[in-house]
Amino acid sequence: MDQTSLYPYAIEPKETPAIWGGDALVRRFGKDASPEAKIGESWECWDTNHVRNGPLAGKSIAGLRELLGASLLGDIDPTRIFPVLTKIIDARDWLSVQVHPNDAYAQRVEHQPNGKTECWYIFSADPDSELVLGWTRDTSRAEYERRVADGSLGDILRRVPVKAGDTFYLPSGTLHAVGKGIILFETQQASDLTYRIFDWNRTGPDGKPRELAVKKAGDVLNYHRETAGALDQIAYHFEGLDRTAMIAGPNFVVERIVASDEPASLPTNGRPLILMSLERALEVRGNGVTLALSKYQTALIPAALEWCTVRAVDGSAPFMFVTPPAHRETMPVRLLAAGIAQARVDAFMAQFGS
Repeated sequence: MDQTSLYPYAIEPKETPAIWGGDALVRRFGKDASPEAKIGESWECWDTNHVRNGPLAGKSIAGLRELLGASLLGDIDPTRIFPVLTKIIDARDWLSVQVHPNDAYAQRVEHQPNGKTECWYIFSADPDSELVLGWTRDTSRAEYERRVADGSLGDILRRVPVKAGDTFYLPSGTLHAVGKGIILFETQQASDLTYRIFDWNRTGPDGKPRELAVKKAGDVLNYHRETAGALDQIAYHFEGLDRTAMIAGPNFVVERIVASDEPASLPTNGRPLILMSLERALEVRGNGVTLALSKYQTALIPAALEWCTVRAVDGSAPFMFVTPPAHRETMPVRLLAAGIAQARVDAFMAQFGS
């Protein structure tokens, strides 16, 4: 492999309109779209996004998979879609009430490689903003279908208040909806399988109600009462960086890290890394190439680089840090090395299942 092909890739985002979107992605986050349009999502790292810097500028991430193989992905299969999607969501109105299938259902019924587990980190939320997250009590498919038919489904939807800084983990099968007035960062399995159950009686751009998938949703819903809310996060210091552990699931690890004006190293551990700067500029360096990220821009680091360095351009610079799919065992090792008690590490990891 030509070493000049291995460097920090700046990724061009993809903005997607939505009936529930607004102007924050343009005005606050600097995305390239009309501020008059309703933009709901900015897809930051996705298989069809393109590189915008260096010798591979213009290549899609799918093209990188084909060209670089293990040099990009490590031991992840390069013939399959890039395994995660990261995005920013601006919800000026409620998103639909929906559910996503698990891998087995996606493969058996939809003939797609995986379903969708996802997580949310709340950037901002209006006062009294809420999410729908599961049921208020145990229910059944029969009751679910009856309530969809008679319009009373809302009576058993569980509403959860949210605030900036909260993190939520949504395994496949979880009934959910993002509420009005919320801006969040989402990391998800790379899948477009969404089964809408209720869309607040809205119509789409064609003036017709958007399609619902009541039967398929019924196949995959978890009908047990939901009790999970905002996750317990762990702030810790490791290898010269202040970090907050947010998610350590089998499909991805997500952290918020704060870079200082002193360069600090991030090892790839044989997997690609995704970094998204937040409200301040961030400098990312690897293989002799320096990439300057202005606010809310995303970089992809190929696995073969082994490490990259990060540095704040001015004072300190927080950024989102995603590893797909995760070596989960590295998280408890780091936390224990940082002096976090074993019991707290175990409780943190238990939030994401076995």
